[in-house]
Amino acid sequence: MSILKNKRILITGAGGLLGRSLVSGVVSAKGSVVAVDTDVESMRNGLELPKNVRRNVEFLVLDVTNEKDMAEFFRSNITLDGAINAAYPRNKSYGAGFYDVSLESFNENLALQLGSTFLLTQQCAAYFNVHKQPFSLVNLASIYGSVAPRFEIYEGTAMTTPVEYAAIKSATIHLSKYVARFVGDISFRINCVSPGGVLDAQDSTFVESYSKYSISKKMLAPDDIVSAALFLLSDLAKHITGQNLIVDDGWHL
Repeated sequence: MSILKNKRILITGAGGLLGRSLVSGVVSAKGSVVAVDTDVESMRNGLELPKNVRRNVEFLVLDVTNEKDMAEFFRSNITLDGAINAAYPRNKSYGAGFYDVSLESFNENLALQLGSTFLLTQQCAAYFNVHKQPFSLVNLASIYGSVAPRFEIYEGTAMTTPVEYAAIKSATIHLSKYVARFVGDISFRINCVSPGGVLDAQDSTFVESYSKYSISKKMLAPDDIVSAALFLLSDLAKHITGQNLIVDDGWHL
């Protein structure tokens, strides 16, 4: 598959679970990657890429929550055809139960996660306005940005869906639509991919409860998300913008 041949893609949060799979996916699609995260060594060591394709990945430190750093990055001599937003910044209180979340913590997580999504989206749009070359941005949202959580699947576990997560992911979907219409040029495309639950060593009780709503498999693997993002980045989707592509094995139906 070479649908991203000659395209250079920025991936934020490239050291994370989904970020690593996205880097591998873009390279496999014959694209090159600018992989950014806050810890370059951890990001580099976490990527299992053959030596002959590592030359197609540039590793850089970038704090997506820092307005100055983001503006300077996009004003540099960087050349990009698209970006995937897989960053997931959050504070130490993130994940608390609904009644235990303070307003201060709620606001901080919105500033970190939704704020960084706004920054990236804004800077990608500004980059397009300067260079006037086709650009595709994919924001990672979630099924919980479109439907309410099924809280019963968390019974008997210490897990929950953080209220901040639902607020941020729903806002991400609408922010993407807003900017697609605001820029108003099909050469600048912005879409979302909304994954269902991704398997990541969760409690077996949760996995079993979650799986009852899936059609064909228990939970998604990171690679299940990649093909949707690659499609939206590619010229195959050149007339698609402002959309939210749900990838969840029918879980939300």
